[in-house]
Amino acid sequence: MTTWWPWVRMAAAVLGFAALIRQLTLAIGNARAAETAWGSHVPTVGANFFSYFTVLSNLIAAATLVIGAVWMLRHHRDRRPEPVWLSTLFACASAYMIVTGIVYNLLLRHIAIGGISDVWTNETLHVIIPLVMLADVLLAPHRRALPYRSLGVIVAFPIAWAVYTLLRANFIIGPATGNAWWYPYPFLDPHLQGGYLGVLAYIIGIALVIVAVGAGVILVGRRRAASAPDGELVG
Repeated sequence: MTTWWPWVRMAAAVLGFAALIRQLTLAIGNARAAETAWGSHVPTVGANFFSYFTVLSNLIAAATLVIGAVWMLRHHRDRRPEPVWLSTLFACASAYMIVTGIVYNLLLRHIAIGGISDVWTNETLHVIIPLVMLADVLLAPHRRALPYRSLGVIVAFPIAWAVYTLLRANFIIGPATGNAWWYPYPFLDPHLQGGYLGVLAYIIGIALVIVAVGAGVILVGRRRAASAPDGELVG
C-alpha cells in the first residue's frame, strides 16, 4: 500500500483543487455579471468564497494530501511513522472533511449555496473528498498514534471560524440578496433561525459532531498503531 497510496492522495488533491478553482471561477463570474454594486464587488465576493467552511476544509485537505503524498514517497522504503505534526494535520483535515460530508448531506444537499457550485463540484467537495479522507484514516500506512489532547488542536479551527463568521456577517452586504448581512450557511443566519438561540443550537450540535468525529479519528489512529508489529504504525 505504501507504493500506491501516495498517488491516491495526490489524485484526490488534484481533484479537490480543480473543484475549488471551478467554484471560485463561478463566483467571480457571477460577480462580474451582477448589476448591483454589492453583487459586483469582486473583493467581497472573493472573501465570501473563502469564508465557507467547506472551501477552507477542502483547501486544508488538499494541501495536506499533497504534503502527505510527498512525505510518503520520500519514505516508502522504511517503516517510520508519520511525524507528529503530519499526523496531527491529517487528523484535523480528516475530521473537518468528514464533518463537512455529514453536515452537507444532512442539512444542505438540497440548498443552492450562492450559485457558486454545480453537480460535480458539490459531489467532489462534499462526498468524494470526505470519503477519501475517511479512507485515509482507516487505511493509510505510516499512521502514528496521537494523544487525546490533540483533540484541542482539531477543534480550534472550527471555533475560530464560527467566531469569525458571526462577527463578520453584519459588516457584509449579501451579494445575491442585498441584505445588510451575509452568512455562508442558512443554519447560521439568525434571521432564518428565529434569532441567535436557534443559531446557537446548530453550533452546539455541529460542535458536538466535530468533537465526536475528531475523537473517533484519534481513536482509530491509536488502535491501528497499537495493532502494528512495531506498536507505532501500520501499512
